[in-house]
Amino acid sequence: MTLDFPDLLRLIEERSTAFRAAVASAPSLDVQVPTCPEWTLFDLARHIGEGRRDWAVTVAAGPAPAKSAAEGAPAAPREREALLAWLAESTGQLLDALREAGPDRGCWSWWETLQSPHTSGAVARHQLQQMAVHTYDAQITVGAAQPLPEEAALDGVDEFLSTCVATASAWPHRPAVIDFHASEGHSWRLSLSAGGARSARLPRPGTVPATTADRSQDPDAPAAFASVRGTANELVLILHDRIPIDSLELDGDRRLFEQLRAWEPDE
Repeated sequence: MTLDFPDLLRLIEERSTAFRAAVASAPSLDVQVPTCPEWTLFDLARHIGEGRRDWAVTVAAGPAPAKSAAEGAPAAPREREALLAWLAESTGQLLDALREAGPDRGCWSWWETLQSPHTSGAVARHQLQQMAVHTYDAQITVGAAQPLPEEAALDGVDEFLSTCVATASAWPHRPAVIDFHASEGHSWRLSLSAGGARSARLPRPGTVPATTADRSQDPDAPAAFASVRGTANELVLILHDRIPIDSLELDGDRRLFEQLRAWEPDE
C-alpha cells in the first residue's frame, strides 16, 4: 500500500496534531519516554521540531549532496505553550515545503535508491512514519497510547522494508526469506542474500507457504524461512523496536529476526 501525496500530507498533519496533544497533556516535560529511555518528553519534542525544520529546508533545496540544516531557527522553548506553538510551526514549515515541491522533485535523502527514490514524495512518506511512531512514543509516555491510523500503518510496513531495510550491502548470514503478514489482509516478503535485501508485496495472504524447514533452498523459492503475523500497527512497532517481537505470532527460524535487528549494512 502506497499512499497518495495529499494523503501523506494530511496524515503528517494529523499525527503532528496528536503529538502536540500528548505533549499538552503530560504532567511534566521532564518525564522519561519509555520507548526512547535516553530522552525526556522535552527531548522528544525538540527532536521532532528541529528535525521537521531541517527536512523542510532539505526539501526546499532540491537535489543536493548533503542534508540541509535550518540555520538560525529558534531553539525549542521550555515553556509548554510556546513549545506547542513552535512544534506547530515546525510541522507547517515541512508541509509548506512539501506542497511547494510536489511529490516528484528530487532532494537529498539518506537511504539507498534501490526501492525508494530520492524525491520529496519519498521524504513525505518517511516523514509520516517518523511522526506516527514518535506520536506513539509521546502517547505511551502519558499513558494514552493509540494504534497508528490503519492507512498509515499499512504503508508503514511497506515503507520501512523498502526504505530502511532495502540495500545492496551483502546479508552476512545464510540467504533467507522473511514474510510479514498484516491481519488487515496485506503481506510483504523480505529476501536476504549476498546481493543485499529486497522487499516485495505478496499478492494476497495464503498464496505461499508461511515457513520452510529447509535452510539451504533458494531464497526466491515460494516459501519463507520465518514469518510474523499481527496487525499493521503491531508490525510497524516491532520494525521500529517499540514492542517485543515475541508479542506477535512467529513461525519458523526466530533467529532470523534477531539477526535482522542486529544487522548494520555497510554505508
